Amino acid sequence: MASLALDKKADNVVIINIKKLSSVSDYLFVCSAGSERQVQAISDNIVHGLGLKGIKPLGTEGVREGKWALLDFNDVVAHVFLEQVRIYYNIEGLWAEAPTLAVREKAPARRPAAGSLKGKEAKGS
Repeated sequence: MASLALDKKADNVVIINIKKLSSVSDYLFVCSAGSERQVQAISDNIVHGLGLKGIKPLGTEGVREGKWALLDFNDVVAHVFLEQVRIYYNIEGLWAEAPTLAVREKAPARRPAAGSLKGKEAKGS
């Protein structure tokens, strides 16, 4: 899920483990977007990407409005926020006692070192 959100440039991605604190879900996935259109794009990419793996949401809310999208995948509930809306609702503060994992940006694809191709070409000649 994190990589699907990061593919659409999600910011401040966190996973909150609420397993011991809630009977409704095990994890909250929370991320921010800079515009309503980006909230929609991130949400659509998560639903589409997980759908390709046979994982369908139980329900979605707020995707069209683009301010706060909630995607319910049973064990994981994803929240995609406009940054200002995220600050206002403070989901992390509501679950302050839950362990939280910050997700780093995806690592860029590795390229071969500048001289590595030359050496292989020389050996093959």
